[in-house]
Amino acid sequence: MAERAVGETPPRVMTIAGTDSGGGAGVAADLRALAACGVHGCVAVTAVTVQNSVAVTGVHVLPPETVAAQIEVVATDIGLNAVKTGMLASAGIITAVAEVCDRVGIGAERRTPFVVDPVAASMSGEQLLADDALDAFRTLLFPRATVLTPNLPEVRLLTGIDVHDRDAQYAAAKALHAMGPRWVLVKGGHLEEDVDECVDLLFDGTTFTEFPGPRIVTGNTHGGGDTMASAIAAGLARGLPVPEAVGAAKRFVTESVRRSYDLGRGHGPVSPLWAVRRWWGGDGAI
Repeated sequence: MAERAVGETPPRVMTIAGTDSGGGAGVAADLRALAACGVHGCVAVTAVTVQNSVAVTGVHVLPPETVAAQIEVVATDIGLNAVKTGMLASAGIITAVAEVCDRVGIGAERRTPFVVDPVAASMSGEQLLADDALDAFRTLLFPRATVLTPNLPEVRLLTGIDVHDRDAQYAAAKALHAMGPRWVLVKGGHLEEDVDECVDLLFDGTTFTEFPGPRIVTGNTHGGGDTMASAIAAGLARGLPVPEAVGAAKRFVTESVRRSYDLGRGHGPVSPLWAVRRWWGGDGAI
């Protein structure tokens, strides 16, 4: 009789995000990071983009009910240990995500941790979402977030605070926390004041914690925010407290930036592949 293979089921993390046909960001980056962190990745696709390393030339947004249905069928069958968001594309999708999260127990006050990466700005800082979607983020998702992970261009769009120094980074964390998330992580990758380091700032409404790391000079940072949020979600899925999950994710993404690679004619991706065990031998055999 043939042996029945049974492995240990790993923690399950869902990404609610758009695709990137070039594989640098979006669900491709999320699943790459989740696999490298040793968790099983599930997907609710919000939009299909026509994208390479240079530009996004097209976006097809899925119906909100389709996004919500993807989340619900997975949560009620497979079960989820954490959820993270990426590009949510429209106010309608944000509303649908908030409603289904309440139904299936996802969110800061519920059993499943919820990492909200409020993708709202391009790499150059241009606004990607309509104003009504930004309002939906603030009023519907932020109060449900276990951890909110904006970069500085997104901070500016969401709060009006243009962060150019550490004091403004602290002020932005306070302003965002007042919108309802349990924890806020203001990422410092765009902070020009920090020449030699990159400091991410975590705030829980009482305590500030700085997470410094080296500033690595590279143009290949595509998918860095996705990778960071995914690694945080993976840590939470494993039961780590938020500060420990953020610290582990900071170390993980720093090394992923260090190992980033060229791809196409534009910005290459950060690479969590450094964390993947090498199964293939030199002759190509497992």
